[in-house]
Amino acid sequence: MPHLRSVTFTTPSEATAARFPFTVPAVRALFGRTLSLTTPVTMLVGENGSGKSTVLEGLARAIGSITVGSRQAGDDITLRHIQPWADSLKLVWNHKTRRGFYMRAEDFFGYALHMQQTRAEMEAEIQCIEGDETLSKMAKGYALMPYAREVEAIRRRYGAGLDAMSHGESFLRLFQERFVPNGLYLLDEPEAPLSPMRQLAFVALIKHAVEAEGAQCIIATHSPIILAIPNAIIYSFDGGTVSPIAYDDTEHVRLTRDFLNNPAQFLKHL
Repeated sequence: MPHLRSVTFTTPSEATAARFPFTVPAVRALFGRTLSLTTPVTMLVGENGSGKSTVLEGLARAIGSITVGSRQAGDDITLRHIQPWADSLKLVWNHKTRRGFYMRAEDFFGYALHMQQTRAEMEAEIQCIEGDETLSKMAKGYALMPYAREVEAIRRRYGAGLDAMSHGESFLRLFQERFVPNGLYLLDEPEAPLSPMRQLAFVALIKHAVEAEGAQCIIATHSPIILAIPNAIIYSFDGGTVSPIAYDDTEHVRLTRDFLNNPAQFLKHL
């Protein structure tokens, strides 16, 4: 059973509706409507700029999600513009949860870089302390303790480090390590660092998280592979509207299938 049952998008005043993000066509299409989240996995699909990410941002702020880097979404300056709309959302829960996280593709790359820098800084401090001849052995031990613990925690969680893996490997490792049961996960274009084979591995992770660990996922994606997660409800954001759509009817699936069936027919017109 999904944790978050539905989201109602209230109709703003005329003055408020004239400001971003209320001017986004898909956002305007949601005024006064309720989106039902009847399955543990909800997909948002549509062209770039259609409003998928805006909806996820608003949900992250309204729910109080943490970002993948453990920062509260409410403290993320890149999401401040969305707060007025987030405040207007009405959430109905089956079981309210603050577990889980919100992640954009760019957050993953930033988090991997942050972890690399943190580890390098800790290791530099360790070398500095170990080389300090003014400190006794006991003093060095006490001084090294917090840095050694932090480095060991990073190594235990990520092995050689997220930066030492391929983007696909590190993304999957990060998701696995940050996953907790009964969480609500808001994921914006998680396919960005993933090859088709890694996308299949990600689908397997989501399927297990939902079926065995009580997770709920709301995912904005362009990937026909990720869209195929079993029993997901799919909302199309194309054409300035928001409406349920069958997997086979999404433009992403139809276009990909047609291209693969006859790539030469497409390429000769480019």
